[in-house]
Amino acid sequence: MSEQKPIPPGLTRAGKGRPIGAQNKTTRLAKEAITLAFEGLGGVEGLIDWAKESPENKAIFYERIFTKLLPVQVNADMRSLVVADVIYKGLNG
Repeated sequence: MSEQKPIPPGLTRAGKGRPIGAQNKTTRLAKEAITLAFEGLGGVEGLIDWAKESPENKAIFYERIFTKLLPVQVNADMRSLVVADVIYKGLNG
């Protein structure tokens, strides 16, 4: 192996890398395969038919599939959570 020369100040050996927001090849291929499977299984109409087949399927759709599309929002005020916990423990302790 050849010895690497010292890096001058202010420079790095790092390459450009992937552009911001670009998916790696494995992720892209997996999403393409899942999309093809979805279309092969009937697409949107097939999903609707499946969800209507039973109450269990409908529950799975809303609990496991649809929730993956919703944005995650956390609106918590830690001070009020601590106060609520202290009051709860005081009343029940």
